[in-house]
Amino acid sequence: MNIYWGDLHNHCGITYGFGSLEHAIERAKSQLDFCAFTGHAMWPDMYEKRPETEFVVDFHEVGFKKLNDHWPEIREKVKKAGQEGLVTFQGYELHSSQYGDHHLLSPEDDLPLVYGRSPEDLIKACGKDAIVIPHHIGYPAGYRGINWDAFDSSISPVVEVYSKHGCGMCEEADYPYYHNMGPRDGRNLIYEGLKRGKQFSFVASTDHHAGFPGSYGDGMAAVWAEEKSRENIWKAIKAGRTYAVTGDRIRCSFDINGVPMGAKTYGNRRKIHWSVETEYALDKIVIYKNQVPIYVENGETYREVPDKGRYKLRVEMGWGKQNLYRWNGRIQVTGGKIIALNPYFRGRSVLAPSQDESYDADSINDIATYTSVIDEDRAEWTCDTVGNKSTLHPSTSSLVFEIQGDLNTIVYFKINHKEYKASIKDLLEYGYVTEMEYYHSQAFKIHPALPCTRYQFEGEIVDNVPQLSQDVYHMEVCQKNRQWAYVSPVYVKNNE
Repeated sequence: MNIYWGDLHNHCGITYGFGSLEHAIERAKSQLDFCAFTGHAMWPDMYEKRPETEFVVDFHEVGFKKLNDHWPEIREKVKKAGQEGLVTFQGYELHSSQYGDHHLLSPEDDLPLVYGRSPEDLIKACGKDAIVIPHHIGYPAGYRGINWDAFDSSISPVVEVYSKHGCGMCEEADYPYYHNMGPRDGRNLIYEGLKRGKQFSFVASTDHHAGFPGSYGDGMAAVWAEEKSRENIWKAIKAGRTYAVTGDRIRCSFDINGVPMGAKTYGNRRKIHWSVETEYALDKIVIYKNQVPIYVENGETYREVPDKGRYKLRVEMGWGKQNLYRWNGRIQVTGGKIIALNPYFRGRSVLAPSQDESYDADSINDIATYTSVIDEDRAEWTCDTVGNKSTLHPSTSSLVFEIQGDLNTIVYFKINHKEYKASIKDLLEYGYVTEMEYYHSQAFKIHPALPCTRYQFEGEIVDNVPQLSQDVYHMEVCQKNRQWAYVSPVYVKNNE
C-alpha cells in the first residue's frame, strides 16, 4: 500500500466561489495526488428571503444556477484533468439545515447534476457509484451541523473532520470554529458520533472558496491505496483507509491485529501497532480507546542525533506586504542527496462571499506553484506569496526537503538574490532568517534541521481488556507547529 494526498472538498468560480476552474486544476496538480472540484448545487430548506437575508439568499441562488447552466462543461474539464496525471472525482454540494451540509462524490465522469432534499435522495437520484461526505459537522443541529440521528455510514463511509472552518473532533481540539456561521457544538462533533456507535473514517479537505485546492493549513485527506489510480483511491476511500491532516503530510499507519484503519475485527486480545513520520518535531502521539487516552508518546523524550542518516529541512517564505511576491529558489546538496520534497503552498484565502469585500473573480489565485527535483542533489522551485493577514493568520508557503547525508553534508540555498550555505551540523543548531529588503519586507526562514530520530516513530502495545461490545480505537498525532493528524478508527468487537 502507498499513501496519497488529496482535497475532496473545495470551491472556485464554478458557483459562488472565486477563481477559475482552470487555475484550480493547476494548483491541484502542483501538490496533490487526487482532487474533487465541488460546486455549490442546492439548499432545499434555505431560509426565506428577507432584508437581512437578501444578500446571502441571492448569492446562493446565483451560484446554484451558474453550476446548473455550465455542468456539462465543468464535468468535461474535470474529466480532462483526470487524464493528465491528477486523479479526479466529480462532485457537488448539498446545503441542508435539517441534515447538515454534505458533498456528493463519484468516480463516474458522467455524474448527472440531480437535486434532492437529503443525502439519501442524492445517492438514489444520481444513479451512480457515489458517496456523500458530511462536512463542517460541528455547527448545531438544524443550523447546517451534522444530524447524527439521520447519519448513514452505508452512504457516508468517511466524515470531514477538519477544514478552513476548524476542527470537529471534540470540544478540546485545536482550531475552534470562528467562521461567521458560529461556534462548534459538542453534541455534533466526531467524538459524539463515535460515542453513539456510528462507524466511519476521517478525512480533511480545505473548503477553500478561491480556487486553491490543497491550500496549506486548511486540511488534506490521506488515503492508503494500492496505486495512484481513480479505481484504487476510490476503493480505499469507500473502505475507510483514510485519515485527516490539518496541513503537513504526517505519514501514519495504524492497525490492530493486522487490521488497518477503517476496518472492523473481532478479538479480546488487541495488538495495536502504529508508525508515524512527521514533518516537524513531534509534540505527541496519543492512542485512544472509546475516546479516552490509553497511551501517550511525548515528543520531549530525548533522542540522540545521529552522525549520519536522514534529516528534514523546511524553507518558509512570505511575510511583508499584501502584494503578490515571486520566489525563485534552488537548493544544492554536497556530500548527500535529496530523498524527498513536499511543497506546502498557500494562495489568497477566501471562505465565502462578503458584502464588504470584492475579489478578482477569475484570477485571484493565478499564481506560481512549481517544484522540480532536477537530480538527486539539486532541486528548484517557484512560488508566489502574499503578506500575512494578521499575526494570527499566516499566508506563508513552505517546502520540506528530506536529505540523506551526515553532519558534514553541505546545503547551499539560493533564494532570489540571497544565498546561504551551511553544514547539516550547523543547521541542526540554528536555522537562518533574512529579509529581502531593508524595511517591512518579504522574508524567508530556513528552519533548524530535524534528525530522523525526531520525526520517525514506531510502537506497539497490547490491550487485553474489552470494555464495550465494540471498542473503538483511533490515533491522534500533533507536531510542535500545531499541525495534526487524526487517524481513522479500528472497530473491534469482543468475542462473546
